[in-house]
Amino acid sequence: MGRRARDRRRQQQQRQERGSDSGGGGDQAGWAGGYPEIVKENELFERYYRELGIVPDGEWGDFMAALREPLPATLRITGYRSHAREILHCLKEKYFKELEDLEVDGQKVEMPQSLSWYPEELAWHTNLSRKILRKSPQLEKFHQFLVSETECGNISRQEAVSMIPPLLLNVNPHHKILDMCAAPGSKTAQLIEMLHADMNDPFPKGFVIANDVDNKRCYLLVHQAKRLNSPCIMVVNHDASSIPNLQIDVDGRKEVLFYDRILCDVPCSGDGTMRKNIDVWKKWTTQNSLQLHGLQLRIATRGVEQLAEGGRMVYSTCSLNPIENEAVIASLLEKSQGALELADVSSELPGLKRMPGITKWKVMLKDGQWLEEWKDVPSNRQTQIRPTMFPVKDEEKLKAMNLERCFRILPHHQNTGGFFVAVLIKKSPMPWNKRQPKVHQKLPQRTGDAEVTAANSDNGSEHINEEPTLDENEESKKKQELQNSDTEQSKKEGVCGPPPSKKMKLFGFKEDPFVFLPEDDPLFLPIQKFYALDPSFPKMNLLTRTQEGKKRQLYMVSKELRNVLLNNSEKMKVINTGIKVWSRNSDGEQFGCAFRLAQEGIYTLYPFIHERIINVCIEDVKILLTQENPFLSKFSSETQKKVKDMAMGSIVLKYDPDPTKPDDLQCPILLCGWQGKTSLRAFVPRNERLHYLRMMGVEVFKAKRKDEESESKTEEEVQHRLAQTEEGMDVEDKEHDLVTKMEAGIGEESSHSPVKNSAMEVENKIEDLDQSGKTANSHVIQESKDTDRSNVKD
Repeated sequence: MGRRARDRRRQQQQRQERGSDSGGGGDQAGWAGGYPEIVKENELFERYYRELGIVPDGEWGDFMAALREPLPATLRITGYRSHAREILHCLKEKYFKELEDLEVDGQKVEMPQSLSWYPEELAWHTNLSRKILRKSPQLEKFHQFLVSETECGNISRQEAVSMIPPLLLNVNPHHKILDMCAAPGSKTAQLIEMLHADMNDPFPKGFVIANDVDNKRCYLLVHQAKRLNSPCIMVVNHDASSIPNLQIDVDGRKEVLFYDRILCDVPCSGDGTMRKNIDVWKKWTTQNSLQLHGLQLRIATRGVEQLAEGGRMVYSTCSLNPIENEAVIASLLEKSQGALELADVSSELPGLKRMPGITKWKVMLKDGQWLEEWKDVPSNRQTQIRPTMFPVKDEEKLKAMNLERCFRILPHHQNTGGFFVAVLIKKSPMPWNKRQPKVHQKLPQRTGDAEVTAANSDNGSEHINEEPTLDENEESKKKQELQNSDTEQSKKEGVCGPPPSKKMKLFGFKEDPFVFLPEDDPLFLPIQKFYALDPSFPKMNLLTRTQEGKKRQLYMVSKELRNVLLNNSEKMKVINTGIKVWSRNSDGEQFGCAFRLAQEGIYTLYPFIHERIINVCIEDVKILLTQENPFLSKFSSETQKKVKDMAMGSIVLKYDPDPTKPDDLQCPILLCGWQGKTSLRAFVPRNERLHYLRMMGVEVFKAKRKDEESESKTEEEVQHRLAQTEEGMDVEDKEHDLVTKMEAGIGEESSHSPVKNSAMEVENKIEDLDQSGKTANSHVIQESKDTDRSNVKD
């Protein structure tokens, strides 16, 4: 390693010397994405794709020129939030206007443009590189806005082509969705948004199960999903090519869970990402695609097996190679024997430029040798080159496949990365699954206590569609009865967790169990009374992450996810699910309730809360968000009157927009707060505070300063410190540690410049509030990056 380090240092010095000799190279580095020295040439790459003809005649020069240019930065405004329009208005009227006529390094900054094919102007792109956004003082305010809003979940920085697959799934709120290879989670976030299209329904009937094979990347996925505060998301850790069949309880019978929508964004060679992953230029060979083809086909096959009839699966890669694209789809269609068909989506996403799928291609070996048919493959290569890599020779079969309905995004057409998409519709069961899995046995009606069953048992797929022989029936009947008995007893106890007698078969953290509150749990009665919860409140959906001792946090999932959890704990390794709705307050019992509201779950809980609600005006909201522990005398007289007769403890602070004042914030706000004897404060994460203040027109640009720790601790601060001390390490702590470590390697360093005192004062107040409120807001962690350094997928 010492020699390699010295060689790298020497090469870096040589590059710097060449850059200084050329003059002006340093200034251009930011505009070139920071990689001006790397030679963006690969002779084999050009030879391969020229021969395949995926680029139209006369466009090859434009294609290669686009690949050598840096990728534009793109951002997406989360569509299901009620604040989406306000954020869009803030972007267009404030930040984008500030970029007009701005010059950086002698070049005029190009104005951001909306993606014409993305609905409702909710996606934008700019040619500013990330390095320019970080390093240029003139753009630092815009960069801070992007970082803060990303942490809040209001904006996702995501590559443009990566936004396409979720849009083509046509998700409705009642759909059951599987994301097979979900990390880092940008597409998963889109799916969650679509489930919550109707903001008046806190519990959509659908859900998203997001899976990834990499345990560490699962925690990055959790972090992405948590920003959207949904009770309808579950993160699991399995090999996508053998993800197990799940079962659900339907009127007392167990039935196999089939998904209405499946996103199959498989690992790939990533040669469509050359504009951002510069290493691909020197590492690209055809061997990468040949090695991944089999895995991609297995994952896609497992996906269509679990797809419901009439359901839709989107297969996508960030590769241009037909071996990873059309070859996989053609093989899947051929062995489906008519059970699958490619959907014609040419009329969807108008404005998106695309190229139809190809029907003829060849296979190239690592040494550049071309193979046109399977019979040409040397015998010593037949373990690496498979028949499914070659195009179908039967013209009639080929025509029936309609491979031209697949489409490929080329970088030079709309200044994007390269991408491939195919949309599959399942018309009937797969030939090897003609007899649908039948597990309609009645659930045993036994009572009694039982220990938990597994959460991290076998990773393998359960092909339960094959009917056993008579001998197997006799032998397995008793085992099945015992398993059903244990599972039912665990369900009655409401516990889904890892068994003490089994070891984990996957590396990673040992997850805490998911324990649903019993219907008669005395813990819930004070909560119900204190907040006057509506009788329709689904208390059976409340869960904790501990079986023993005091329950510190209460989470909530949808009814449908509860069904999945209780019936599959022996099959799934669940990393995380549920949204935090209540946290224990050590001294809360003296106020009538030991649990205070959590900001993460307030929008889910609010429809069921009938007391402890205070309506506040916009000036009150500004005071709550900028002052640490303001006295009641600082608030409006109306607010003081409402608080006067209310007991101390956790409260909901609600702001309703006034339509007669169009200059004020025009979206409702819900804040969790605490009423003390003489004060009123909000328990809101720092970045969420900044978000609301920006929407109200308050300048919150972050300036570089030395952090000053406040010596004074209020009564509420002490309570939260105690609560933090008593709280055990749950998945959020693990998530925080892992994401912090992972992002430290990818992390962006923000440059800072001085600003006006007024802006600094607001920021200082926010940071002081953040220090005192960290314990109340454990979900606030570092900025998540959508950059995947493994050069596999976006």
